[in-house]
Amino acid sequence: MSLLPKLDDDQASPAARAVFDDIRRTRNNDYINDFWRVLANDPPHLAQVWAQAKSVMAPGALDPLTKELIYIAVSIANNCSYCINTHTASARGKGLSTAQYDEFMRVIALASTTNRLAIGYQIETDQKYLAQG
Repeated sequence: MSLLPKLDDDQASPAARAVFDDIRRTRNNDYINDFWRVLANDPPHLAQVWAQAKSVMAPGALDPLTKELIYIAVSIANNCSYCINTHTASARGKGLSTAQYDEFMRVIALASTTNRLAIGYQIETDQKYLAQG
C-alpha cells in the first residue's frame, strides 16, 4: 500500500492534472500509472520527475527497448518491484520476447556474480581500461 494516496483526476490539483494530460499526450494513452498518481500529491515534484523521464526516455542514440532494459536492470539492482513490473510491460510493448528476457536475465546474473567477485578480491582495473575516454 502506498504511503500517500493515489490521486484520481478529480482529486489532483490543476498543476498535477496538466502533467497527467501531458503524460497522456506523450504516451498516446489514457492510462496514468499509480506512480504518477502518488507523485501528484506534490505537483512540483511530479512535474520535475515527469520532465526528466520524458527527456531521458525520448528517442535518442539508444533505441527505446535498450532504454527499457537498462531501466529494468537498475530496478532489479534496486529491488524496485513496481519499476521491474511496469518497465517489463513497457519493454514487452516495444517488442521484448521471452527469449530476449531470459538472455537479459542471464546477463544480469553474470554481471552480479562477476561484480561480487571483483569486489571481494578487490581486483584493480587493468591499466589499459583506465585510459578509455
